[in-house]
Amino acid sequence: MTIYKAPVEDVTFLLNDVFQIDKYNNLPGFSDATADVRAAIFDEAAKFAEQVLHPLNHSGDLEGCTRHDDGRVTTPKGFKEAFKQFADGGWIGLAAPQEYGGQGLPASLSETVSEFMSSANMAFGMYGGLTQGAMAALLVHGTPEQKKTFVPNMVTGKWTGTMNLTEPQCGTDLGLMRTKAVKQADGTYKITGTKIFISGGEQDLTENIVHLVLARIEGAPAGIKGVSLFVVPKMKLNADGSLSGEPNGVSCGSIEHKMGIHGNSTCVLNFDNAVGTLVGLENKGMEAMFVMMNEARLGVGVQGLSQSEVAYQNAAAYAKDRLQGRSISGVKAPDKPADPIIVHPDVRRTLMSIRAFNEGARALVVWTSLKGDVAHRSDDPKEREAADDHMGLLTPVIKGVLTDQGFANAVAAQQMFGGHGFIVETGVEQFVRDARITMLYEGANGIQALDLVGRKLGRAGGRAITTFFNEVAAFSKENAANEAMKPYIAPLSAAVKDLQQATMWLMQNAMAKPDNAGAASTDYMHLFGLVAIGYMWARMAKVAQDKLAESGEQPYLKSKLVTGRFFMERMLPETALRLSRIKSGADSMMELSAEAF
Repeated sequence: MTIYKAPVEDVTFLLNDVFQIDKYNNLPGFSDATADVRAAIFDEAAKFAEQVLHPLNHSGDLEGCTRHDDGRVTTPKGFKEAFKQFADGGWIGLAAPQEYGGQGLPASLSETVSEFMSSANMAFGMYGGLTQGAMAALLVHGTPEQKKTFVPNMVTGKWTGTMNLTEPQCGTDLGLMRTKAVKQADGTYKITGTKIFISGGEQDLTENIVHLVLARIEGAPAGIKGVSLFVVPKMKLNADGSLSGEPNGVSCGSIEHKMGIHGNSTCVLNFDNAVGTLVGLENKGMEAMFVMMNEARLGVGVQGLSQSEVAYQNAAAYAKDRLQGRSISGVKAPDKPADPIIVHPDVRRTLMSIRAFNEGARALVVWTSLKGDVAHRSDDPKEREAADDHMGLLTPVIKGVLTDQGFANAVAAQQMFGGHGFIVETGVEQFVRDARITMLYEGANGIQALDLVGRKLGRAGGRAITTFFNEVAAFSKENAANEAMKPYIAPLSAAVKDLQQATMWLMQNAMAKPDNAGAASTDYMHLFGLVAIGYMWARMAKVAQDKLAESGEQPYLKSKLVTGRFFMERMLPETALRLSRIKSGADSMMELSAEAF
């Protein structure tokens, strides 16, 4: 049986001390999220994640979801009861507007809670996570009637939500989709087509499922410019929004046979003249769906972190318990036949690498989620613009880097178990399998890298990346004379120079030869991620030093400083490698003919 303990102390340190969440009390919902309220939320979320969800993680993986002959799907034993507790606890609507039954609290709190839930049981957490994304899309682009009908029911967890983009012949290139929408005399549309890979597409947790579906209206322009978004409930509704009891032409054709996340019902959905209503404008479906996709991409980045975290916790526990060999610097456990493997430097290297990534990545998520709150809640246009710039720039980095590295960390944690890591009973191999999907869905990571280099860097004349460079430079200058901060500032400054050189190289070499941008994109995304996490570590180190000076001995803060130093010494220098790869260009990568492969 695996273990999990929610990192409550870490998120409290980030929100209270590093990012000083109380400074945002001028924004709606923040003044209600007092320190006591935050503590209560995190404690209850931790308790639910640790005591209810995590015990279902392994059994849910082994049992999986079942499709019955009549098209119904049942989720693993215990999921339905747990989802009722989840819904009754108000977790889905934590950040939803109060006018629709939500609590209206900062989304940054909801993002933090989602890490707990996902670490405990990623497959379960997806049901609520996608529902939150569907609500976000409807709140921005839905009609008043759509908001009134669907959002309150999703807030309470009576209904869940899904996102329907992919079809057998199209994934990233959604302009190739064939699902069609035929307008009816009453203004509704009949939707017909097949969607695949639909997470939570059919289940027994709720009485209704709200499908957001991309389709092409008859006569619409070809390609992505002719795609519209529709809301299609699983069950037909009466005029007052209540359930009619009649199915709406949406059926589960099959459940995908997957590598991981077996507890989530990933379905092939068939739409056969299902009744839907238009969300937003005709042929502007991607604009509306991108609200949900951006929410989902941040959420998937958190999923990558979540599997890295739970895998680390289990690997660290095993390393302290497993006896194997003797320390090369002398016996450490003379009363035992061998030393625990945590005495070995290479085991420490592995564990410290995962831990340093997790803590830095968590800070990056919290920082960015606070920017998201500003973007959605501030009444200052300049503040909203700056926050939106940040979100646009960092979303592909968080999605791509946190999931690439989250999977790699799950594999590294599995390595700590030796052969036992390959055995199902220990549970660690599930983290590897579950983490793998995060690199693929909501836009495969190669697409995230291309989005960063091809769209986000040059947006608004490079305003977002310039702001990022200026902020890091200001922090470094402010702390340059602080002797205690030199182990953090000097490596960060060197890494920033690498990122600046990479950015300049792209500006000089990508326009004339676009393949240079494509060839550099993944290395650039990871270089950026290293610098962003390095900046987070420098900020955490400064706060930890200040708090230690005020209050003296605190093991948590001392551990924080050591872990940050490890990141700066052993991980951040990778930026030089990434820069060297970027500067090599695309020639050797593109020279061979396709037939040579």
